[in-house]
Amino acid sequence: MTMGKIIFYEDRNFQGRSYECMSDCADMSSYMSRCHSCRVESGCFMVYDRPNYMGNQYFMRRGEYADYMSMFGWNNCIRSCRMIPMHRGSYRMRIYERENFSGQMHELMDDCDSIMDRYRMSNCMSCHVMDGHWLMYEQPHYRGRMYYFRPGEYRSFSNMGFSNMRFMSMRRIMDSYF
Repeated sequence: MTMGKIIFYEDRNFQGRSYECMSDCADMSSYMSRCHSCRVESGCFMVYDRPNYMGNQYFMRRGEYADYMSMFGWNNCIRSCRMIPMHRGSYRMRIYERENFSGQMHELMDDCDSIMDRYRMSNCMSCHVMDGHWLMYEQPHYRGRMYYFRPGEYRSFSNMGFSNMRFMSMRRIMDSYF
C-alpha cells in the first residue's frame, strides 16, 4: 500500500512553519495556528476547513497548492485532513432517492456526471458504498461542493449535516490519481 504524505505550511507559497502528515489528523490547531499552502508529495487526501473532518472539503492529489484558499474560494484555513487509501478493484455504490435506503435506487459502478440525466432522479438522500472510495458533488458535472464517501452505509445525509445539500454527480477516486 502506498503511503500518503502531505506537508502543510503556515503561509502562502510554502513559507513559514510546516507540519508533515502521513495519516489522518483530526485537529491541526495544536501543530500550527494557520495554514495557507500545502504540498502533496504522495497519495490523495481530503482536507477540511474545520476540525474532526467537518466543514468544507476538498480533494487533493499529488501537487503543489501555493495558495489553496483563493483557489477553493475558502475564507477558512485547513483544520483537519484525512488520507484516502488507494483502492484497486471494482467500484460499487447504491444511491437512493430518499433517506433510509428508500425510494428510487440505482447502482453505480462508474462515474456519473448527472443523476438527473442518467436516472431522472432529482434527489439523492442516502447511499451505500460497497466498494471503492467516491467523491459526491452538489452539482452535475462534478461541480460545486464535494464530499468524500468511503465504504459504508449512509442512511441520512441530513443527519450527517448535509440537510440543504443535494448530490447530483459522483466520481470514483481512481488509483491513477495517486
